[in-house]
Amino acid sequence: MLTHPAPSGSLLTRPLLMTMAAAAGGLLGFYLLFAAMPLYAASGGAGETGVGLTTGVMMLSTVLLELAVPWLLSRYGYRAVLALGLVLLGLPALLLPLSAGLPLVLAVALLRGGGLGILVVAGTALAAELVPTERRGEGLGLYGVAVGVPSVIGLPLGLWAAGVLGFTPVLVVGGLIPLAGLVAVLGLPALRPAIKPAAGPSVEPSATFDLRSQMRPTLIFAAVTLAVGVLVTFLPLAGSPELASGALLAQSLGTPLARWWAGKIGDGHGSERLLVPGVLVTAVGVALQVWSAEPVAVVAGMALFGVGFGVLQNATLALMLERGPSGPVSALWNLAYDAGMGVGAMGFGLFIGHTGYPVGFAVTAALVAATLPLALRRTR
Repeated sequence: MLTHPAPSGSLLTRPLLMTMAAAAGGLLGFYLLFAAMPLYAASGGAGETGVGLTTGVMMLSTVLLELAVPWLLSRYGYRAVLALGLVLLGLPALLLPLSAGLPLVLAVALLRGGGLGILVVAGTALAAELVPTERRGEGLGLYGVAVGVPSVIGLPLGLWAAGVLGFTPVLVVGGLIPLAGLVAVLGLPALRPAIKPAAGPSVEPSATFDLRSQMRPTLIFAAVTLAVGVLVTFLPLAGSPELASGALLAQSLGTPLARWWAGKIGDGHGSERLLVPGVLVTAVGVALQVWSAEPVAVVAGMALFGVGFGVLQNATLALMLERGPSGPVSALWNLAYDAGMGVGAMGFGLFIGHTGYPVGFAVTAALVAATLPLALRRTR
């Protein structure tokens, strides 16, 4: 059982580095196919609803598995659960070259979504336990950079390579990389989540989980991830895959750096004050996608969106960890992440058939901006 995190002078311990490597491997395989799979489904004849389902089904299974991860961790430990997540992310993707038909694509998406749910919850929870409480914001910021690098590489590279090399090499590599992450998992000691006492005068404020105190940051973050599902799934279809690839690169570069910066600021001055600027910058970035044929607007908007997204990733997670234990908090935060993406992708796919892309992006920006009252309200 894990009971003692690293000393305050050292954050990058060997277990934390192995956790980062395993999560980064799984997420690189995920992001390589994240924007490419909807295009692959479209090449097989799927319409806009089917394209939205490709992301939506994956996020649905992600959410369902996330709910089970705290139980899996308590029963089997971090090493076995992380290995399961990597296998589910990798093996099913190797079936995709067989057919671009929607049934196979959705079946693979369902399995890979489950692997993603396992990996992100277990990885975040383990990282939170491996760093000292007084430096948790900084530690999670470093972890956020490590798991953000795969999106920097994978999102634009997957789209570019699919257009230049064809879908099959991208699909195969996207399946093999998570399996390579199993090497890092084997380097982890056999750990289980630390069990905190349920009652008594010595219990820390974060030792119990109160859902009501978690709802404000959860709703803010879910609105932002809804926009992620919309943009990653439909930006390549709204303009051009080439423009979308450059825009996703701009977003992916900004997100991990902003997440790390937000962790440093949050540790020193409190994460609460980062919510309002994070929501504002994110909403403006989405709103600029209304001009989806204008390269400057698209790339600048996605860069802004990436910064706001990174800030809110760290700020919301840090606030939630101040109010609850790492296992349930990680599950809830990642549930908001993936449920938001799934709802965004599926809802947008149904919506734009009646409105078109510009109105759809404007409505998405308005939904993000609608969380400003929640960001302005301070917790007593």
